[in-house]
Amino acid sequence: MKKILSYLLSPIYWIYFGILLLIFHVIQVICHKTGGYQLRKKSVDILNYLLLYGLRIVGARISFKGFENLPEGRPLIIVSNHQSTFDIPPIVWGFRKQHPKFVSKKELGKGIPSISYNLRMGGSALIDRKNGRQAMVEIAKLGKHIEKEGYCASIFPEGTRSKNGKIRSFQYPGIASLAKTAPSALIIPLAIDGNYELTKNGYFPLTFGTKLTYTALEAIDPSDKDIKELTLDIENKIKAEVGVKQ
Repeated sequence: MKKILSYLLSPIYWIYFGILLLIFHVIQVICHKTGGYQLRKKSVDILNYLLLYGLRIVGARISFKGFENLPEGRPLIIVSNHQSTFDIPPIVWGFRKQHPKFVSKKELGKGIPSISYNLRMGGSALIDRKNGRQAMVEIAKLGKHIEKEGYCASIFPEGTRSKNGKIRSFQYPGIASLAKTAPSALIIPLAIDGNYELTKNGYFPLTFGTKLTYTALEAIDPSDKDIKELTLDIENKIKAEVGVKQ
């Protein structure tokens, strides 16, 4: 029955998904031209709320943990495991008060309604994964931006999403660059659990009835810490939270 529901309801969600991207692309452009960053940002928040909770169409059960304890008054660096493209909406919505920006591959900066526009206009770092120097320059710019504005940056240190649900080794240079250029920032380890199960068949059909859990772990002050060792510690904390064997 679950498999049948997956096949029946997935097309409905994807139609819903596509319509939202098209409608909110227009809304974003209008908001940007009439109200600037703040109004456009509100439209992005609403879009990502609808994208996330629209997954209830395929029976998803969604929960956030630890977000009530997020520190205030300082920029944040979100360090997360990466399971699918569905990782983005919960970060945008869960950290909406902190204005999340992303370290994203440059290919996503064009061609996708709503998403590409937000990455370009919202202050995210669009990196060329084949050009290490360019990537570090863009990440450093993002660090300086969140330091100045008190915003937050989200980075997936696995480098790419896991295709089998297992957490890859976290790479530390991007985290180090953000910590260096945003010296007052705290690091928030974010454990994403269930998004891989949702897309274990690829993007069709979406798995019906998946439990999706997003857990913000205790904030870490990276000052005076060895970033390489800290990155490994964060990786292990996230693995423990999602039940991955060390």
